[in-house]
Amino acid sequence: ANNVEVRAALERRWGLDKPIPVQYVYYVGNLLRGDWGESISRRTPVADELRTRVPATIELTFYALAFAIVVGVPLGVVSALNHDRWPDHLARFVTLLGTSIPVFWLGLLLLYVFFYRLEWLPGPGRLDVGMKAPPTLTGMITFDAFIAGDWDVLLAAWKRLVLPAIVLGSFAMGIVARMLRSSLLTSLGDDYVRTARAKGLEERSVVIGHAMRNALIPTVTVLGLTMAGLLAGAVLTETIFSWPGVGSFAVSAALKLDYPALLGVTLVIAIIYVIVNLLVDIIYGLLDPRIRST
Repeated sequence: ANNVEVRAALERRWGLDKPIPVQYVYYVGNLLRGDWGESISRRTPVADELRTRVPATIELTFYALAFAIVVGVPLGVVSALNHDRWPDHLARFVTLLGTSIPVFWLGLLLLYVFFYRLEWLPGPGRLDVGMKAPPTLTGMITFDAFIAGDWDVLLAAWKRLVLPAIVLGSFAMGIVARMLRSSLLTSLGDDYVRTARAKGLEERSVVIGHAMRNALIPTVTVLGLTMAGLLAGAVLTETIFSWPGVGSFAVSAALKLDYPALLGVTLVIAIIYVIVNLLVDIIYGLLDPRIRST
């Protein structure tokens, strides 16, 4: 009898005794008020958990994207400009490794080599043991340390971001390089590029000022779509590197069947997708003025 009473009380508390449409209306209303439910396993509000973890994931994703762009764009350009020569073959081999090596294997390998064997970089975690985090403004340690002028913390946080950012961004790097190579090869064969060369423009101006602008549009599209890969990879990357972000929170919630927490993670990922798609549309207009006029 006690179990029945407890169950009935819990159903009333969570609104589970109401019809499904009514439950949905209640749930959406609570979301709009900032009440995302309570984590079953942690006994804390899901919104509070996500408020501390989302900045950590955004920070890691930001540096992973930076790695993908800084490495992938030059690789794609070098590969396209040296079509079917040894730099092209080398660049394509590197991009193949980036897109084919499993995230968990690459993470463990880099930890073993650079942390355990060579001791060049620190291991898992966001900061060294005993190091005090800067005042929280954004929740992203590197940005908060930069704003506070705490250069020791900034350097320590950067060092701990190197390995997870490479692991998380390796897939996106390969995709960016391969797409840019393909798009740039197509652009270099177009009439407007041949016209620019016929006018006597320097090759650098032809490539950067003419061919690259059109080649970057499909690359930006693919980069936006690779956010799916980054968010999926964040689950494994954050687990391997003990990164207190949304990915590790999702793993913990899934293992403990913490449905309110999983719903919160799903909503956060959906919001990130919407924001990324909006940014991609804005970048389109910056790359091609014709898009702004339509």
